[in-house]
Amino acid sequence: MHCASVREALEIIENHDVIWCHSMAATPSLLLEGLAEFAYERQGLTLLQLHTEGSECLDSASLAPHIRQRAFFVGRATRGAVSRGYADYVPVFLSEIPKLFRSGVQPVDVALIQVSAPDMHGWCSLGVSVEATRAAVQMAKKVIAWINPAMPRTHGDAMIHLDEIDRYVHFSQSLPDHKAPQQNEVTRRIGEHVASLIRDRDCLQMGIGAIPDATLGCLGTHKDLGIHTEMFSDGILPLVESGVITNAFKKKHRGRIVTTFAMGSPRLYAFINDNPSVAFLDVEYTNDTSVIRQNPQTVSINSALQIDLSGQVCADSIGTQIYSGVGGQMDFVRSAALSEGGRSIIALPSTAAKGTCSRIASVLSPGAGVVTTRAHVHYVVTEHGIADLRAKSMQERARALIAIAAPEFQEDLARAARDTWKLSV
Repeated sequence: MHCASVREALEIIENHDVIWCHSMAATPSLLLEGLAEFAYERQGLTLLQLHTEGSECLDSASLAPHIRQRAFFVGRATRGAVSRGYADYVPVFLSEIPKLFRSGVQPVDVALIQVSAPDMHGWCSLGVSVEATRAAVQMAKKVIAWINPAMPRTHGDAMIHLDEIDRYVHFSQSLPDHKAPQQNEVTRRIGEHVASLIRDRDCLQMGIGAIPDATLGCLGTHKDLGIHTEMFSDGILPLVESGVITNAFKKKHRGRIVTTFAMGSPRLYAFINDNPSVAFLDVEYTNDTSVIRQNPQTVSINSALQIDLSGQVCADSIGTQIYSGVGGQMDFVRSAALSEGGRSIIALPSTAAKGTCSRIASVLSPGAGVVTTRAHVHYVVTEHGIADLRAKSMQERARALIAIAAPEFQEDLARAARDTWKLSV
């Protein structure tokens, strides 16, 4: 049913409904802005989401009796609400969210989505973000859509027919334009170190940000790289155009880039649009260890907020303050280890807070979440070098990690290794 207004579309939401919100660059911000007003007419609503763009409108104490956000991944738009207690964080592997929906462990009453314009057969596309939204749409009792002609049509698991949509509004608006982050000497050096670990024919997983872009910028002379990832951005485009990324030696989806969402510039969205060489698939599949490991030489490249001298990786919180989420890091770290010739890499600047503290710590901060265990880590990379932790003892790990810490913190770390860990370093 076509609706003249967002309010009319939202009126099918009832008290105590659990609502899923399409995420990343496909966040239906138009619907969320309407929901921030309409929610005052309902009680006990729950809004489930991953990283969202433009949901700050729901960060209000006055909305608390009416709607509460429940984030499986915390981003800039929800970080404040979580820290102030207006929203909840749910730690979960990204690959398991669709299973929660399909099994009924996490009920979904309503799905709010943003889709492309329908084709001549009535098929729309979930566009640049399939993730857990495919499962939410399948399980939701009601689907409310923002049909946006600016949304690219993507191939894979993204198709949804108009018959599956209960109410929709039609409005054209450009997708979020995420500029490439600025590089500096630290990110460039990290990128060079990470790139030195990449071989021809590797199948890469990496995220969005300065370090992935710096790494990709160093791979121009490589051959026949593949991509099987949960997300990508503009950094891969020069390598696709130059023939470095061919996906020719993948065993799963040979010749195609596999992802579950993408976020970047209008140039990226133009590349994705109606491109059969890019498959946007359900995150339960893209992040499935049994699928990923079938590609030989899988390399996962992920970041961290803090790592201790034993190799424990915190990637979702700063102490007790939730900063992001578990996401798909472990899905790919484990898959890379199981892949023939695979490797996993944790890459991070050696310091934080403008150089005043070391990200390599003697022990993790109280309350810090261990996203990747010490037993899973292969390589750790900072601007000061590479630490290979495979088959290393606790003492050997501490030595290797201290060697790539910022020089001004190395003496304190060595002292802590002796005093706290009782190690000879």
